[in-house]
Amino acid sequence: MLNQQKNRSIAAILALSGTLTISGLHKFYLGQPLWGLLYVLLSWTPIPKVASAIEAVWYLAQDEETFDQNFNLGKKASRNLQQGALQVGAIADALRELDALRQDGLISEYEFEQKRRQMLDQIS
Repeated sequence: MLNQQKNRSIAAILALSGTLTISGLHKFYLGQPLWGLLYVLLSWTPIPKVASAIEAVWYLAQDEETFDQNFNLGKKASRNLQQGALQVGAIADALRELDALRQDGLISEYEFEQKRRQMLDQIS
């Protein structure tokens, strides 16, 4: 469940249910087990019930993008990681082709090394 996308509505419903039943279920759902455990341990006090109600309103007040940034590592971040992986793959292919040119004697060792460094600098 840690790698799955979290839903804002489900988190809010679980938080609201914590005001009536066991508090902290929303924390477990959102991948925050230590906070969930703390809510369960403090369930004999009104603190987790009040906190759950406040968090339910907070989840509902957020737009999807903000919720994703807070609890889904941001969808943009995952897209950027995928694009970065594609870029690394493309550079790796280009380096293989460049090495083939060097081995065929079409470019010098010096030219190969300069171009290789340029390509590797694009990754970082």
